[in-house]
Amino acid sequence: MRQSHIRTQQQDVERPDSLARQSDERGSIRIQRETIGAVVVYLACIIALLLSKLINPEFGSLQQLQTIVMLASFLIVCSFGQGLTILIGGLDLSVPSLITLGGVLTASWMGGTSPDAGAWWQIPVILAVCACAGAFNGVGIVFCKVPPFIMTLASGIVVYSLCLGATGGSPSGASPHALSALMSGRLGGMPIITFFTIAFCVLAVLIQGKTTFGRSLYALGSNPVAAHIAGIRVDRVTILTYVASAALAGFTGMMLVGYSNGATLRMGESYLLPSIAAVVIGGSSILGGRGAFIGTIGGAILLTILDMIITSLGLAQGWRTMIEGALILAAVVLQHEKALDTVRTALRGKRGAQ
Repeated sequence: MRQSHIRTQQQDVERPDSLARQSDERGSIRIQRETIGAVVVYLACIIALLLSKLINPEFGSLQQLQTIVMLASFLIVCSFGQGLTILIGGLDLSVPSLITLGGVLTASWMGGTSPDAGAWWQIPVILAVCACAGAFNGVGIVFCKVPPFIMTLASGIVVYSLCLGATGGSPSGASPHALSALMSGRLGGMPIITFFTIAFCVLAVLIQGKTTFGRSLYALGSNPVAAHIAGIRVDRVTILTYVASAALAGFTGMMLVGYSNGATLRMGESYLLPSIAAVVIGGSSILGGRGAFIGTIGGAILLTILDMIITSLGLAQGWRTMIEGALILAAVVLQHEKALDTVRTALRGKRGAQ
């Protein structure tokens, strides 16, 4: 009896250590996968740039790289919000409508009849309006138990209809000088948008990977029940995630107004599939619980380069949609454990043959 009691105590002592080791192993596996995925995406960006020089010798120049960063900045910003919703196992299909909402409000309120009419205090007001739409999504998903796909699709239709009714189909106004300076101004010979994009990426990486909120998203996406038991306020985190996604989509609309000097009702349509594709191509799991924003940045840049190549070749935009869909499918398939095991086995077989 005494020996069995001692053995039980030893097992109790060893059990936390084994759990800690398992947790460390899972964390190291997740970090390894995210690192490998990000490296692969950035290698694909380099290969795409090298291949693009065969089409146009100007590709790869400093001016061309600055153009890529500027065009990718819109997708980077809205993909960060989309990536947060995917990280918790959700999806935000209202992103295009919220981009339109942010753009329409910016052009009509801040631009008005004169580019000087806007004031800085209107920026947080516009973002707050967009955030309210995100809160509506979150409340519907959390308390009404509406699937994210249906909830965000329905709210997106409502928001778009409101924009259509308020503008009569033709949004008025222009870009305020502040946003025009952000998108076209230069500082020290470099575009201001380049500095903004770098700062945004650094801040987003820190928020998603180093803050309590970011760690809560990973826990919620991996296992909502376990996250609740661990003390994470699941409902609150879910609502805040959709609020953040809506606000970032609205800010993307503001940036587009600064770039194009106006707003249209279709300005957000081309960002739904790319915002999802950038996240998935960057290594995030479409089921949630895994991903890193550094990979999403690479995915956004890769899609931007491919879009520029398609434009240079004079191909129809349908090719862009087809390529994005194919990349999403390939990324999801490669994330599957069986597919990864097949790839590993094939690589080991080649090494053994050599």
